[in-house]
Amino acid sequence: MQITALRGAYPVTPTDWPADHLIDTCASVLSARPALLQYRAKPSPDPQVAVRLKHLCEESGVPLVINDQLELASALGVGVHLGRDDANVGAARSRLGAQALIGVSVYDDIDRAVQAVEGGADYVSFGRFFPSRTKPEASPARPDILRTARSRLNVPVAVIGGITRDNAGMLVRHGADLLACVDGIFAAADPAQAVRELNSMLSQT
Repeated sequence: MQITALRGAYPVTPTDWPADHLIDTCASVLSARPALLQYRAKPSPDPQVAVRLKHLCEESGVPLVINDQLELASALGVGVHLGRDDANVGAARSRLGAQALIGVSVYDDIDRAVQAVEGGADYVSFGRFFPSRTKPEASPARPDILRTARSRLNVPVAVIGGITRDNAGMLVRHGADLLACVDGIFAAADPAQAVRELNSMLSQT
């Protein structure tokens, strides 16, 4: 994966949508060419949905990562996004190979971010930055942590947590490369347009 290409909108799928509706919306979202797409489903992803998303992503030329599920990511030959309680980066890299895209949630912890990058992460994700329906109890992160990250890390920096077209600009100015959104994209009246607008914010910096 060319990590220099990881800059733009980063759609993260909602967990409670019917499969066909999710697939149709993802097809629209991918038409706007986000930087990557994360399939996130709780308590566990649907392998059939994952296969369909993989095909859509391949057709669109957009990388797919699967939240938490290393086994499924390995079976499909796609990337993975790891949280605090998931497999470590080294284990994921050994399982998925050198070319796999691996992201790590680092919350508001710069030391965790440094360790993740040293372990082989392709990008790190800070947040939450704003009130979030998806993770309402997550510890808040400060925008200034992004400046620190930019000075200490050599990988793209993602941000997540209540991000919308209306509040993302501040995070871009502080150094964000990837704007990860669930509701900010999937709850928008036009999800593809939301992606285009987020991409535009990052193309202007």
